Amino acid sequence: MSGLINISEVNSMKENEFHRVFGNVIELCESAAVSVKDTRPFKDLPDLCAAFNKYLDDLNLEGKIEILKSHPDLAGRLAARNELTRESANEQRSAGLTDLTLEQKSIIEANNERYKTKFGFPFIICARENKVQSIIEGLQSRYNNSREQEIITGINEVKKICRLRILDIVRSEE
Repeated sequence: MSGLINISEVNSMKENEFHRVFGNVIELCESAAVSVKDTRPFKDLPDLCAAFNKYLDDLNLEGKIEILKSHPDLAGRLAARNELTRESANEQRSAGLTDLTLEQKSIIEANNERYKTKFGFPFIICARENKVQSIIEGLQSRYNNSREQEIITGINEVKKICRLRILDIVRSEE
């Protein structure tokens, strides 16, 4: 038996517990949990995930950019200082970003900086669905996108991250 909770337990959580448990499914965005909590009851796990996706979709442009800015650089300063959230640290570790060669670290740092300078927010990719080489390739290829494309792509990556974080908390009833 895993420590995961079921959807009826999610629906019956006290407000502050819901905020605590789901407050970082979107990186450093407890306001998402505050908002989504009010849409209970959820009929199932996909319904819960859809509520967080709707929260992201309903944000105005500035809100979406703030969500993107709240994410840490991949293999960046926060990681080097051990200051990532528990979730981000685990995700970056799973992608191999804690075991970079000096060359890989240099390539990622340079591309992160170039990307952030162009777009005004960090490069976002669902680390758990990628490894070092695909992250480097994404950093390089997505640099050619427009800012509007990268906001859309970045928010879609946040949705993937959010879904996986929810799956770490709530078990499927299937």
